[in-house]
Amino acid sequence: MKFMYVVSANRLKQILIIAVAILLTAGIGYAERDTISAFSSSGSKQGPQAIYKVDTKEKKIALTFDISWGETRALPILDVLKEKNVSKATFFLSAPWSQRHPEIVKRIKETGLEIGSHGHKHDNYSKYTDEEIRSQIAKADTILTEMTGKKPNLIRMPNGDFDKRVLEIANRMGYTVIQWDTDSRDWIEPKKDVIVKNVLSKAHPGDIILMHASDSAKETHLALPVIIDQLRKQGYEFVTVSELIAGTSIQSKEVH
Repeated sequence: MKFMYVVSANRLKQILIIAVAILLTAGIGYAERDTISAFSSSGSKQGPQAIYKVDTKEKKIALTFDISWGETRALPILDVLKEKNVSKATFFLSAPWSQRHPEIVKRIKETGLEIGSHGHKHDNYSKYTDEEIRSQIAKADTILTEMTGKKPNLIRMPNGDFDKRVLEIANRMGYTVIQWDTDSRDWIEPKKDVIVKNVLSKAHPGDIILMHASDSAKETHLALPVIIDQLRKQGYEFVTVSELIAGTSIQSKEVH
């Protein structure tokens, strides 16, 4: 015996509406998970991005120093940080410079300051092939890891130059690209007062400040004590870049 089920038009319509609703809900759920995953991995649905600052109301600020050449400026800057009791700052070191100055690298490490990579060859990596980019980052990674006993996970590209390929390759190699929001412009060899003004006029909560400890930064060590004193007077706490970006909303920029 065969049974026949007769469904009215209204009942069929109700079933179809329920089915569509279930499918839409499932789709939204997957879309939300994809969005969360994309944002949590890089701060943007567009993929890895360079970090310029963090969005916070806390008066925390990161002093950063790039070193790619020279031997006369790093030690005076380290002396100032010690004298001013600033134990948290981030140094981005080029690998060849580090090999030439192992004693300075050792002092930076033993002081407890954070060490990030500044790459190997000091050049614009955006003009390199993918393999060349990987090679430059990997060479620096190996050298800095051997010298410090710890693999760096932050990198500031030489000259601050990068494109989408550089960001993606660095990210796949376990690095976060760090830029800056306040530029001291000490690399163009201004006088002490100009460096101080360049920093203090723009510094803000969550800021990443760019300075240099290469020999081109002739008066950074003179400006630094004033900068530290004035920022402290304004209530700022000095932290490493890693501490600054941990658990905060990252401010980055689109790269094409």
